[in-house]
Amino acid sequence: MTKAIAFTQYGGADVLRTIDIELPAPGPGQVRVAVRAVGVNPIDHKQRSGALAELFPVTFPAVPGFEVSGVVEAVGAGVTGFAPGDEVFGALMGGGYAEQALVGADELAHKPATLSWEEAAALPTAAETSERALDVLGVRPGETLLVHGAAGGVGTVLLQFARARGITVIGTASEANHAHLRELGAIPVTYGEGLAERVRAAAPGGVDRVLDAAGQGGVLPLSIELTGSPDRVVTIADFAEAGKYGVRFTGGGEGEVYHQRAYAAALALHEAGTLRLPLHRVLPLAEAAEAQRISEHGHLRGKVVLTVSS
Repeated sequence: MTKAIAFTQYGGADVLRTIDIELPAPGPGQVRVAVRAVGVNPIDHKQRSGALAELFPVTFPAVPGFEVSGVVEAVGAGVTGFAPGDEVFGALMGGGYAEQALVGADELAHKPATLSWEEAAALPTAAETSERALDVLGVRPGETLLVHGAAGGVGTVLLQFARARGITVIGTASEANHAHLRELGAIPVTYGEGLAERVRAAAPGGVDRVLDAAGQGGVLPLSIELTGSPDRVVTIADFAEAGKYGVRFTGGGEGEVYHQRAYAAALALHEAGTLRLPLHRVLPLAEAAEAQRISEHGHLRGKVVLTVSS
């Protein structure tokens, strides 16, 4: 048996409990990882609350967690390139809030010694989402991209991926996060009333594409107004409103797999010494409920990460 954090019913963060689960055995193409750190993402609390019950139904008890870092303990049939003892990070389809987790080898990468467990656990979802969103948007070098929610975990990585491609980025964030965005090479603007005017002042040549990583009410029609077409706007955070305005929503699983491309892009920036992965808060796994409350409150700078004792 191994320890995990799970919920047996939908509800607030208080439904999360420590339980014992059977030690998972890796199947074909899978790797069992002794978890050292887990990234906390908005989908975690949305899944726990039941907000995604129709889109992503769960089987109780449900263990959240879609990205981990850790040490390979065992590999399943057909797995090559990974062996027990390897330090790795990767994305998984839930189950990360645990001492042991199963990860598909295709969604796994070797962790450089210079990348901490916490930083590595903060990388998979943000990197994959960033690579996918930029591809779906079709934004090209020399164009201007507006990112709503630019200071969060995904926004922080996406800004760096975009800048590496030669894309000018304008990012919405609270005033307290403007210096952070400037350090990442973005032009910060404050969200709220008057946003369209502030964006036009920051981008006198116009905005070519918009990515909504915040899911705040009102930004999709405003984004369509700024770009001139819903085809130039993508959201990763507002499935309900996307259909209403004819905006594309991308949540992964739509065909092309981006994990390895995304990891390669992130590790290239890391090797060059330019990758920044700010951590908003690091908490032990036992405090998963508090971590989700922080994530649910929003307005983060970087990622919330849970650590697991070895």
